[in-house]
Amino acid sequence: MSSRSCAHQADASCADCRLSSICLPISLHLDDIDKLNNIVKRGRPMQKGDYIYRAKDAFKSVYALRSGAIKTVTLNREGEEHVNGFYLPGEIFGLDGLSKDYYQSSAIALETSAICEIPFHAMEDLSLQLPSLQRRFFQLMSREITGEQQLASLLSLNSAEERIAAFLLSVSARQHRRQLSSTSFNLAISRTELASYLGLTLETSSRIFSRMQKQGVLKIEKKSIEILDIEALRAISKTAEIILN
Repeated sequence: MSSRSCAHQADASCADCRLSSICLPISLHLDDIDKLNNIVKRGRPMQKGDYIYRAKDAFKSVYALRSGAIKTVTLNREGEEHVNGFYLPGEIFGLDGLSKDYYQSSAIALETSAICEIPFHAMEDLSLQLPSLQRRFFQLMSREITGEQQLASLLSLNSAEERIAAFLLSVSARQHRRQLSSTSFNLAISRTELASYLGLTLETSSRIFSRMQKQGVLKIEKKSIEILDIEALRAISKTAEIILN
């Protein structure tokens, strides 16, 4: 099966998935991958705006994104949406349900997205049989916690320009992990959603993107971003080691 065909096909297996090197423990043997594959649920692709789960839903599963993009959101007291997570293919989401046995945010497809649902209790049982799978899950939990801490630090300490630069560097690094271009990519997240995620106003966000384009740091065409000068972006961010989750 080709990597192109696996992305949206509901019958694609873990062994065939081009993202398995990101999602799965490298040490899993084929027989063990088959065991994991047997508990994974793959439904129809989610369309833009579809909810994978809603805040306060009972926590039952974690999810791996095969293609597309996902945002997680919460509502403030005024009922306004705040974006608190942005996920790309190969990444795991839904871990925020672990602490209280219900999801603390809602997960929504930003575009047509293929998702693997992994029932948590089944994965717990399998992890007892496969120590490497258990270690991988602990790594994912650690990455989620670290990402939240880094995002909180970024929002509280850095200027608007630094936040945008660090966000673009994080997407660049995540693209590189997927063996895709680290300097040219589409952002499924809208400018309004990105401003919410980074704690900025839409006007401030748009002004900074325009300035970076005029300075020759970026080339922007609708949702397409090309990083023309990644060293300049790192200099702006001053925190190139931050990888937002």
